[in-house]
Amino acid sequence: MPDELEVSRTDGVVTVTFNRPERHNAFTKAMYSGIRELCDELATDTSVKVVVLRGAGGRAFAAGNEISDFVEADAVAYENWIRELLQKLFALPQVTIAAIDGVCVGGGLAVATHCDLRIATAGSRFGYPIARTLGNALAAPIVYRCAAVFGESLTREMLLASRLVGADRAYAVGALMAVTDDLDAEVANLVEGITRASGVTLSATKQQLSARADSLERAPEGDDALLHEVYTGSDFHEGVRAFLAKEKPAFKR
Repeated sequence: MPDELEVSRTDGVVTVTFNRPERHNAFTKAMYSGIRELCDELATDTSVKVVVLRGAGGRAFAAGNEISDFVEADAVAYENWIRELLQKLFALPQVTIAAIDGVCVGGGLAVATHCDLRIATAGSRFGYPIARTLGNALAAPIVYRCAAVFGESLTREMLLASRLVGADRAYAVGALMAVTDDLDAEVANLVEGITRASGVTLSATKQQLSARADSLERAPEGDDALLHEVYTGSDFHEGVRAFLAKEKPAFKR
């Protein structure tokens, strides 16, 4: 595992901590690879009932992706590779919990919406402000998953208005199961209950919900071509340039 990804195991619970607080835990390709490797391992591990994902530092769950990784790769292929990882996370037989403290945007929000349950502190915020930053687009299944969790109205607000949604509004639409001042205690209480529950019930329910999501959130024909057009276009090129230069982008469209 990369140093930026801490994994601990205790009594049927695996805790994954994103540990790049100096970068608001933005995901690197190495971190994604580590999560993917862990998901492959957990897919057949019946000794684990719960997987908790959280960010270090108290300021962010995860603030998107490390942009330089997109520059060094085929952006569409990288986007699809990340989407495959998210599908692996969503399909895990264990109950997955996103414990959110701070900013949860971009890739961080994609990971959180592919978890079964979400708990957050009151100051946490959620969104996909990519229209104002990078000028890229999300794969359709990631948009659909966000809409399934937050509802279409808030998803449109996140993506079309580039607004971040507070924990209170996320809780109001059911995207969060709890908003708390003591994240550790809330997570511990939830985990304790899940570890005493029937693993058969949990696994069967997850299989049913995963099958439903697969049928409703499948990418439409032409989605890869659309993403290729976006990632090879002038707006994304300008977005990356401005982001790395710490400037505001001047989009042409």
